[in-house]
Amino acid sequence: MKPAPTLSPAFLEPAGQQLPAPLLALRKQRGTALADMPLPTRKTENWKYSSRYLQMNEALATGLRPEGKAGPALAVDGYHVVFRNGVIVPEASVYPDTAGIEIKSFSELSDTEATDLAERLDNTLDSNAVQLARLNSARFEDGLLVRLKPDAVLDQPLFIVCETDASHSGSAYPRIYVDAGRHSKITLVEEYISTGGEPAMVNAVTEFTLAEGAQVTSVRLSLDGENVQHIGATGARLKASSRFESHTVGFGGPLRRHDLQVRLEEPGAECKLNGVVVTQGKQHYDNHTTIEHVAPHCNSEETYRNIAADQSHIIFNGRIHIHQDAQKSNANMSNKNLLLSNGAEIDTKPELEIYADDVKCAHGATVGQLNEDSIFYLVSRGIGRREATTLLSMAFINELIEQIPVALVRETSQARLNEFIDRTFVEV
Repeated sequence: MKPAPTLSPAFLEPAGQQLPAPLLALRKQRGTALADMPLPTRKTENWKYSSRYLQMNEALATGLRPEGKAGPALAVDGYHVVFRNGVIVPEASVYPDTAGIEIKSFSELSDTEATDLAERLDNTLDSNAVQLARLNSARFEDGLLVRLKPDAVLDQPLFIVCETDASHSGSAYPRIYVDAGRHSKITLVEEYISTGGEPAMVNAVTEFTLAEGAQVTSVRLSLDGENVQHIGATGARLKASSRFESHTVGFGGPLRRHDLQVRLEEPGAECKLNGVVVTQGKQHYDNHTTIEHVAPHCNSEETYRNIAADQSHIIFNGRIHIHQDAQKSNANMSNKNLLLSNGAEIDTKPELEIYADDVKCAHGATVGQLNEDSIFYLVSRGIGRREATTLLSMAFINELIEQIPVALVRETSQARLNEFIDRTFVEV
């Protein structure tokens, strides 16, 4: 029998040593624990559709250096932080000067601050389910700490632009940690972009902790190039009466993978998860979400919509887990999928695991094609077939795009979606 592939030791040799001692110690500890780690295979349940697309060769193990500059990001006039190949670039960043809000790179932390952070990192994600997030913990060379004191409110979104310069083959490991204090409020936008044509990997992890009454809106926009495989993970832990809202917009590539895990740990916590994914050619995108209802009187709402064209492949695996003590939970999940060609494939797996008896839960999934009657109706009124298919496709996902609370992200997403539609449909 052929032995299962394991992680190459080359991936456990981080180059940067500019972190405070407690974070260097954490990174070394995580790396030691990953020695001989089996890589996902088709027998790994949450990787069975994606393992064959995962490339972990030694050429990707080399950390991409932060020199140079990647391509144009969102035209951000306000607060923004720039990562270049996983390292923060202070001169390209504009931090808010707002009372009660502290933003620092990991390399700037004191030993006391770094010790506190080291105890918090990795506490929002299930490391068994999100295997490759552990690799980020063993390899990050820098990171961003956002700390909001009680009642602090950021008056405009904080944009975090993660640039990957793939002029050489290698990997980058952006890391973000947001600690939202009691009744604080923030909107955070992550944008992932790249330039260069060499094979590269981005392994990104973002964690949120929300104290009582905190409100956090997370927007994630994946625009990496065709040569970049992106493996991301987002984790959030919510205390009483806090709210976490997530909007993800993803465009396909050789491998796109995003794990999103939310824990509703105290009464009154609630979350809303929206996601849009489009793929074409032979692109591949895999979304795995988990919502843990741990405490009673918590609400969750999840809506993901996907469009696959050509020979591309999309996976959605959404899981809601209602724990035994989570009475009076209210949870709803919806996943709707649109196939634009006979060669495209979408695999969807909504899951409900309920151990409480006084709950309201619902989930559903659909996979279909554009309705020919609807196309005929539009064509019969003088609209070309290509324009008709474009209108119907955009209508399918625009409902979620319009809910993104940041105008710049909405506009950028709609522009990219229009490009996707233009490349997909040809006049018949």
